[in-house]
Amino acid sequence: MAKEKVVLAYSGGLDTTAIIPWLKENYNYDVVCCCVDCGQEEELDGLEERAKLSGATKLYIEDITDEFAEDYIVPCVQADAVYENKYLLGTSMARPGIAKKLVEIARKENAVAICHGATGKGNDQIRFELGIKALAPDIKIIAPWRDDKWTLQSRQDEIDYAKAHGINLPFSTDQSYSRDRNLWHISHEGLELEDPSNEPNYEHLLVLGTTPEKAPEEGEYVTMTFEEGVPKSVNGKTMKPADIIRELNRLGGKHGIGIVDIVENRVVGMKSRGVYETPGGTILMEAHMQLEELCLDRDTMDFKKDVANRLAQLVYEGKWFTPLTQSLIAFTREIQKPVTGEVKFKLFKGNIIKAGSSSPYSLYNESLASFTTGDLYDHHDAEGFITLFGLPLKVRAMKMQEVAAKENSKNN
Repeated sequence: MAKEKVVLAYSGGLDTTAIIPWLKENYNYDVVCCCVDCGQEEELDGLEERAKLSGATKLYIEDITDEFAEDYIVPCVQADAVYENKYLLGTSMARPGIAKKLVEIARKENAVAICHGATGKGNDQIRFELGIKALAPDIKIIAPWRDDKWTLQSRQDEIDYAKAHGINLPFSTDQSYSRDRNLWHISHEGLELEDPSNEPNYEHLLVLGTTPEKAPEEGEYVTMTFEEGVPKSVNGKTMKPADIIRELNRLGGKHGIGIVDIVENRVVGMKSRGVYETPGGTILMEAHMQLEELCLDRDTMDFKKDVANRLAQLVYEGKWFTPLTQSLIAFTREIQKPVTGEVKFKLFKGNIIKAGSSSPYSLYNESLASFTTGDLYDHHDAEGFITLFGLPLKVRAMKMQEVAAKENSKNN
């Protein structure tokens, strides 16, 4: 009789390698590995051999980079979604796409369970599991780090466990940063970053670029175009969103753009400290907002701030596949229709400096905005407007004067 199957979210690292024999030993499953590529740019050669040496029956390598860019990144850019004013949601946006692909493979393989290697302290366990529950509520979820059968507490424990099961792979116990990389960003946690009083060792830490201090002494101009809030070109070259992000990563990394040091509030209730490199994402978000300033009216811009904050929180919490998230994305997509045009800026030592923007839907009217009186605006009209606009203030002040006068008369 054939064994039941489990689909394992597989990276090829030590944790997920050790999980393969652990699943077979403790659950008696056939293990189907699934590596979901979101633009990590990590070496995938030899991954299939490694998975099978570790006891997996099959490995899927699924490239969702374009889907990640178009279906997850672009909606968050259009919404200007930023968590706690700094975090551009690099890991958060990728997890629902990974969960969706894991469910697809589980359905294809008729698997009864999906397993992930996220720890019990982090956000990713929530993001993976909420995605799986939303798309496949009937599939069992296995999280070894929360499982009583999981007794491995260190990298050395995992190495020893793997060797005991005939897996002799070149893993080491060397201490390094805990990193998560995809098309949008790379995050760094651990080592000196675990103490918020320590300055990050940027010489050792940075992967995508350099510090502003070491960036070129000359700035570089960049021109971008958007159609309905979707990026279309960089410096005159039309590209798909994923390639635009890659090009902006190159440019931003060169000029020290998008390095942030954050102490953030995790969903599980603790604070964590990390350094994020998001060079291309920082540029794309800023360029998009620069164009929105021209094209969106005041009330929409004001309401959109609330939408951006709420959407960022939902995405951070792993609630992508929910009615509210999808409704906020639909609202954002609708108001992006006039966000079309060209944006120019200069990159210089960690800064993105405006250099002009234009749009056929621009609401900026020179005759209205200039100091010269035009046909559309009569200075005298402001008097009546201010009278009505300030009427509640004036009425309140009059009432306070009246009350004060009565109090004074009583005291005298």
